[in-house]
Amino acid sequence: MAKKSMVEREKKRQRLVQKYAAKRAALKDVANDQNVSMEDRFKANLKLAQLPRNSSTVRLHNRCELTGRPKAYYRKLKLSRIMLRELSSFGQVPGMVKSSW
Repeated sequence: MAKKSMVEREKKRQRLVQKYAAKRAALKDVANDQNVSMEDRFKANLKLAQLPRNSSTVRLHNRCELTGRPKAYYRKLKLSRIMLRELSSFGQVPGMVKSSW
């Protein structure tokens, strides 16, 4: 089980990313547009830099939904390998069977 503070920090980052997504995208469009004057592009870059760091999608880290474990994460299932194995051994994951030979 991951520390509660790390899980909450990640949730806070996800909220900030959603909150500033539209504003960040608009500023990036202006900053990358070659048809806009250099001053306006520079101002857009400055405004982009003033946004919170945690509002960037790059700072998000995938974590297991059940335990908060940051490593060995399966994107399709949003689970870590440990929880995937545990749930599949109880028959909770459809179509997954524990191999035995």
